[in-house]
Amino acid sequence: MNKLTLQTLERWLWDSADLMRGHIDSSDFKNYIFGLLFLKRANDQFMEEANIAVSQDGVSLEEALEDEDYHQFFIPFDAYWSELTKKSENIGQALDKAFSLIEEHNSQLEGVMTAVHFGDTEKLPDELLARLLQHFNKYSLANEHLDNPDILGSAYEYLIREFADDGGKKGGEFYTPKEVVKLVVSLIKPEAGNSVYDPTCGSGGMLIQSANYIKAHGGTVGKFVDAKLYGQEKNLGTWAICKINMIVHNFKDSDIRKGDTLSSPKHLENGELMTFDRVIANPPFSLKKWWHPAEIDIKQDEKGKEIAPKYNSVVSDEYGRFKYGIPPRGYGDLAFVQHMVSVLKNDGRMGVVLPHGILFRGGTEGKIREGLLNDDIIEAIVGLPEKLFYNTGIPASIIIINKSKSENLKNRVVFIDASSEYKDGKNQNTLTDENIKKIVESYDGLEDIDKFIRIVDMSEIEENDYNLNISRYIDTSEDEEIIDIKATLEDIKELEVKEQEIDSKLNGYLKSLGF
Repeated sequence: MNKLTLQTLERWLWDSADLMRGHIDSSDFKNYIFGLLFLKRANDQFMEEANIAVSQDGVSLEEALEDEDYHQFFIPFDAYWSELTKKSENIGQALDKAFSLIEEHNSQLEGVMTAVHFGDTEKLPDELLARLLQHFNKYSLANEHLDNPDILGSAYEYLIREFADDGGKKGGEFYTPKEVVKLVVSLIKPEAGNSVYDPTCGSGGMLIQSANYIKAHGGTVGKFVDAKLYGQEKNLGTWAICKINMIVHNFKDSDIRKGDTLSSPKHLENGELMTFDRVIANPPFSLKKWWHPAEIDIKQDEKGKEIAPKYNSVVSDEYGRFKYGIPPRGYGDLAFVQHMVSVLKNDGRMGVVLPHGILFRGGTEGKIREGLLNDDIIEAIVGLPEKLFYNTGIPASIIIINKSKSENLKNRVVFIDASSEYKDGKNQNTLTDENIKKIVESYDGLEDIDKFIRIVDMSEIEENDYNLNISRYIDTSEDEEIIDIKATLEDIKELEVKEQEIDSKLNGYLKSLGF
């Protein structure tokens, strides 16, 4: 029997989105399709596990279906795919009930399956759901029918990427382009045995790429990657997608929490923030009103205009994360950076993608930058090309922080101007493998390259008032061509002589023709 290949799986899954067009907004497709994908996969795997138990342990099929010990995820009868596909009415309610029952029997899925609701008959009429179930019924997602077990995770990543493309600006809320992720991971170099944490994990791409990097560098134990993955995500639907993403990639022991990381960090031990070997993130750029408790009870003046709370006086963090200063209300970038620094182990490394503004904006942000530099934990600034991201066309930068810099980098910062390293795209630019390799190898080599990389002493940064704008340290302007005036005048004289000769010849021809 032909096994399901990645190409067939991707096409089949994307076709399911086409069935939904015209019924609901394209930015909502992913929530429903990911739910059905997981339901089908869990059912097919459940049945496969039961059949294996029958053949290997000699139990009856009924016993194998009822014994939870035989299964990664237990599926109760009313959530069987075969039962759901029999229904012709109230299909949405039946799906909602199935997801709820699966959560009841599988504590690790609590809140994941019920994050999306199928019971809205105006959005999802029975006819549409029947067609979707029929479409998903086309192939088995049991391991024995897959070309290899990894293709489900790859197909899931493909869908996340396609939905980000389809969603335009909204896509940036849950997905960072994989090339940018690959670059950041290659710069912080996670190792076997590391704990890796993303405080704004979206659909989990940075965590999965970190695990893939560890795996590619020999960090496996049996068939499992030797890494612990931790993340937090504010958006409920995106959190559910991330949880499923971890499961289909076989990172079921990952620890993904939901909630606002800045006002309510969830990864705690004995009331203190947990710390991690590697911290990585692409937080929302320049997030406004980033401290939720300050925004609950906003006062208005006599004209009805909002009285903006002064964050310097209202932000009070019980975990002491903002030791360098309180960022302004309109720019949450350095709040995320300080949170990340707070949870980074003393021998840890972190990489964060942020807008260029944080490199040079003054006020409190300037003071925070100065504090980070004086503590000598900023190791590198990498300037990226424009139009790499879904939610903005502006160029961004990567900041690498290292709490235990090597001796040759103490009191120094590596600047890399990679703004020209990209492949041009119609709506969006991309980093190629060659671009990524050039950036990473220059960072590892630590040798100055004209107009590209420069290692700068802290004294020079102090002279620039702790401004980290890359153009202050790397001159990318083209050298002006020096013009030899004397040689140019001689060339002009030579041309004038030639012009006279041509005019003379032309006049001779015209005269012979009678003009």
